[in-house]
Amino acid sequence: MKLLGRIARDRVALAGLLVLAVIVLAAIFAPVLATYPQDVTTYHTAQRLLPPSAAHWFGTNQMGGDIYSRLLFGARITLMTAVIAVAVSVLIGVPIGLVGGYWPGFVGDGLMRVSDVFLAVPQIVLAMAIAATLGPQIQNVILALSLTYWPFWARLVYAETRNAKNEIYVEAAIALGVPPWRVMVLHILPAIAPSLIIRTSIGLGGTILTASALGFLGLGPPPPSPEWGRMIADARAFLPGAWWNAAAPGIAILVLVMAFNLIGDGLRDVLDPKLRGQARAVAAPAEDEAGD
Repeated sequence: MKLLGRIARDRVALAGLLVLAVIVLAAIFAPVLATYPQDVTTYHTAQRLLPPSAAHWFGTNQMGGDIYSRLLFGARITLMTAVIAVAVSVLIGVPIGLVGGYWPGFVGDGLMRVSDVFLAVPQIVLAMAIAATLGPQIQNVILALSLTYWPFWARLVYAETRNAKNEIYVEAAIALGVPPWRVMVLHILPAIAPSLIIRTSIGLGGTILTASALGFLGLGPPPPSPEWGRMIADARAFLPGAWWNAAAPGIAILVLVMAFNLIGDGLRDVLDPKLRGQARAVAAPAEDEAGD
């Protein structure tokens, strides 16, 4: 409860959480909130490229589909893709980083060299190669993102584990003969959890951008899927006249990524004691000067 209170007092984290909550609720209740839910899969060519109006809040696309309704259902795809991809990346990267950091030398160096192979290729290029090889399906996008991002968590956990292993409480547990897996799971992992939570929040934003880029390049879910990246790609041929066709999904991506970044920044201030200590150290002289 104390942690929740600190988060509630942090305006940055609270703003990001509120924006994210609105988007998540909109995705969950998309069938109820959508004004034309049938427009996700059906076409109305007589209503194509209508500008925003009372009937169609965000206008219609080139096939007459209501963009507002498609955005709501597209939020489901975007959130599901990002959450599953990041979860799989964490499940792969965290154990590898823990083992590599706990047993440096042959084991740790070997695991890190494997991650270096993935890190040697730019993220978007590797994700494109995997998605293009497997085909344009949402499950293939999730797999491509998972294989692309796990080395970042492995590297983070590896570095944090190396530092945590030198702490007195960890050395005491090792000296008492506690099994390595218990030391890693019960002592080291809770100590590095704040860094993992912060990195996961920010990583969700980056994953959404990459997933949208794959959709924009035609490597995401096939039509008529309302995936936001594909919606922008389909709107290119009608710019700048039907600007709303690309603006609506573009703004949606911007707002969602910004929400995750705000949450990450806020959680960093709340969970990282070093940053809180620095903030107090900076604030104290300022308060003394104000008092003088």
